[in-house]
Amino acid sequence: MIENRIDQLLKQHGRTFYWLAKKTGISHTTLWRLKKDKALGINFVTLEKLCQALDCQPGDVLSFTNQKKQARTKSRRN
Repeated sequence: MIENRIDQLLKQHGRTFYWLAKKTGISHTTLWRLKKDKALGINFVTLEKLCQALDCQPGDVLSFTNQKKQARTKSRRN
């Protein structure tokens, strides 16, 4: 599974999610999808903007783990 580290990088830099959106010009929707692992992919332009704003490398933004993402199940109350 690929995980993003946007929250950790923002915390390290003392910056906010709002700041990142303004600094990069990336929409809040796109950033939210990345942050919440809802994005199906990321393009190189977006990754480059994140790296420039956060002064980091692509490997700092994304990491690979051997864990599989657990499927969410809806529970029904009867």
